[in-house]
Amino acid sequence: MRDYELIRSRRKTLALELTRDGRLIARAPMRLAKREIDRFVAAHEDWILRNLAKQAERPPLPAPDSPETEALKAQAKAELPGRVAYWSKIMGVQPTGVRITTARKRYGSCSSKHSLCFSCYLMRSPEAAVDLVVVHELCHIREMNHGPRFYALLEQYLPDWKERKKLLK
Repeated sequence: MRDYELIRSRRKTLALELTRDGRLIARAPMRLAKREIDRFVAAHEDWILRNLAKQAERPPLPAPDSPETEALKAQAKAELPGRVAYWSKIMGVQPTGVRITTARKRYGSCSSKHSLCFSCYLMRSPEAAVDLVVVHELCHIREMNHGPRFYALLEQYLPDWKERKKLLK
């Protein structure tokens, strides 16, 4: 049986997560029996092994204060506002601001006040993937969730978004 960290919450389903450092986290409903969680983890051994292998292939992210990160931040500050302006005009939306961070878990976000935030590590991705993240966040100005209308909007501007998403992995 594989070791894992168990996090219980008011959720209704079981879920597994692999952290960047290779830890396995099982998220489970409060009252679900431990043996059921163990069974779930064991049943997903193939998924765990596959994703551990994918993680091993990924180059590690540089430290937030490293010269590489500083170079990525400079590149992001130089390129991303232009990409946002380009796509904003096409989509007819206007963000209230664009910030660059060293976020390590997500490439972009959109606040409820329509301010966009991008990780400098996005700059390690191909241009097609960068545009996907930019358009994805701009779509959130119109649709703040990931429902069917959000994906219809994304598809309208990037019909190949699924292929582009593969470039981020």
